[in-house]
Amino acid sequence: MRNTIENDYIVVYPEGKITSNNADALKTGIQEILSANPGKKLLLDLEDLEYISSAGLRVLLYYVKQQKGEKLIARNVNPEIYDIFQMTHFDMLMDIKRKLREVSVEGCEIIGQGAVGTVYRVDDDTIVKVYEVPDSLAMIENEQNMAKEAFIKGIPTAISYDMVKVGDKYGSVFELLRATTFNDELIKAPENRDELLRRYAGLLRQIHEVEMDPGVLPEARDVFLGYLDDLKGHMPEDLYGRLRELLSGMQENLHAVHGDIQMKNVMLSEDEPLLIDMDTLSTGDPVFDLQGIYVTYVLFNEDEPDNTEKFLGIPADLSQYVFDRTLEYYFEGKSREELEAARKKISLVGCIRFLYLVAVFNIGLPELIEVRIAHTLDRIRELSGQVDSLEVGAG
Repeated sequence: MRNTIENDYIVVYPEGKITSNNADALKTGIQEILSANPGKKLLLDLEDLEYISSAGLRVLLYYVKQQKGEKLIARNVNPEIYDIFQMTHFDMLMDIKRKLREVSVEGCEIIGQGAVGTVYRVDDDTIVKVYEVPDSLAMIENEQNMAKEAFIKGIPTAISYDMVKVGDKYGSVFELLRATTFNDELIKAPENRDELLRRYAGLLRQIHEVEMDPGVLPEARDVFLGYLDDLKGHMPEDLYGRLRELLSGMQENLHAVHGDIQMKNVMLSEDEPLLIDMDTLSTGDPVFDLQGIYVTYVLFNEDEPDNTEKFLGIPADLSQYVFDRTLEYYFEGKSREELEAARKKISLVGCIRFLYLVAVFNIGLPELIEVRIAHTLDRIRELSGQVDSLEVGAG
């Protein structure tokens, strides 16, 4: 009986058939594995389990009773074993996850790519987001839950209807009829960019008008304070203190923030805009969404002018135009001075996130990391002296 370690869990893989002849050996084997891994919680992967008798169920019941405050998890449960769990009501005692169906994305078009996953178009009606990181099942479940919370509140959100296995990775499946992205539309018809960007800005305002219930989502302010703590060793102490002062001074704000709303994460399905990548959903001031647009369309290009050409398929001048016009449409009706003040705040918050991505996660070309860190710190120092708060309010 093999086992692996996944974060806080020791994963045990029973195989074949569990009967009265080998149930005691199973119990002993699991106990030895747990004893050799103190502090780890038990997780059962039943992908290769063909049958379990009442004697085997008694072994599971023993370990169900050993759990402290949470249910024993059994994953990759095939239909036959799942039926047994249902008939014996073990599905009420354990956290049982069915075996996922397998899909292939070989030859499929890539329509989006981010820090944690890649989005593929499987057919005209279906897309799959494949996660590239460990423990992705928990991430998928978290994203599905966040998407449901957003959907209930009226945010136009694509809801995943299935989790699948893609090779040795996991994915989330969405039905999006004849879907395309705002980024695709920009590439296809750049002459219509103003109409598209006005719609994009309108969608941003729609999201930022939604108020979430307290305690449901993380606060973006706290997320960025976490970024700042991770960056403490990468910046002078006075600069760290100034940024912490600005972030800590932000008021609680329960309005929705997507967190990564670049145009590859906005789908068009039968001309209806729908958001994907909801794992970054939080609450806070709109600055925490607008900064992401600045990072994507401006900062990544500054020391690498062909960055958006490579990753978004749009040239640097169009990329800058996306940011500029989106802000103008978002803050339509504001004075030039108000727009410039908002731009400085957005740029400063964007620099914090960009520095985190570059210095902590080492995202981007290795030869550019030190240059980008130096340039971003210079900009942070300049901007931090020009703002007295970070809130920009809704457009």
